[in-house]
Amino acid sequence: MEQVEVGGLRLAYHRAGSGPPLVLLHGFVGDGGSTWSAQLDDLSDEFTVVAWDAPGAGRSAAPPNSFRIADYAAFLAEFIRTLRLDRPHLVGLSFGAIVALELFRRRSTLPHTLVLAGAYAGWAGSLPADVVDERLRTCLKLAALPPDQFAAAMLSSMFSESAPADAVARFAVSVREFNPAGFRAMTWSSAEADLRDILATVDVPTLLLYGDRDARARLDVAHALQAGIPGSTLIVLPGIGHLSPVEAPELFNRKVRAFLRHSTS
Repeated sequence: MEQVEVGGLRLAYHRAGSGPPLVLLHGFVGDGGSTWSAQLDDLSDEFTVVAWDAPGAGRSAAPPNSFRIADYAAFLAEFIRTLRLDRPHLVGLSFGAIVALELFRRRSTLPHTLVLAGAYAGWAGSLPADVVDERLRTCLKLAALPPDQFAAAMLSSMFSESAPADAVARFAVSVREFNPAGFRAMTWSSAEADLRDILATVDVPTLLLYGDRDARARLDVAHALQAGIPGSTLIVLPGIGHLSPVEAPELFNRKVRAFLRHSTS
């Protein structure tokens, strides 16, 4: 693990391989290493793979309470600039996909391609208002729980029933180490974000990856993003839950690699 200071905050990240830059953005539980370990191992034969710990996650410093999605995107842009990653491919999972879309709003020429997995146009942009309110209240309550209880509650909606037990157990370790302040900031950012206006402006190759057993970002959310992003490709992963890169890494990596090769050929 490496560290860099961005905007006065210490950000931790993993880096592997060489080649075109591929930046991986985790969701609002876990961190870069626990979410993307299989991608760091597998895709680094062809790409410079960088997985950050977002502010308030993993080994990165917690942001101020006022931190919202525009701040995450601004920090990501500066992180990419600091590491000299020229026009990276961006892969965002869930909350990470919201950050990627907000980054596109701010710096549309920065990403080469987008891969959005279990993605939303923000909770407010993809879910009914009553669902957003309930999810926000629930997550803020969970943030006050002891680590074991927090992990048990969150993991119940992250994987399909057939997910490999060892993969779930490994990921659970990082969830128990969550930073309550960081989790609250990411929760508020997800709940308040409505990025529907961005979708029609996305003009880079975009792949949408969703598990058909995803209990958090269901297929109606996937189809709405596909309809909103011109020329985007939707791939549905059978039998897979929300954390597809953790639950089905070989399939996930195969789809991402094929998309990136096709998009840059």
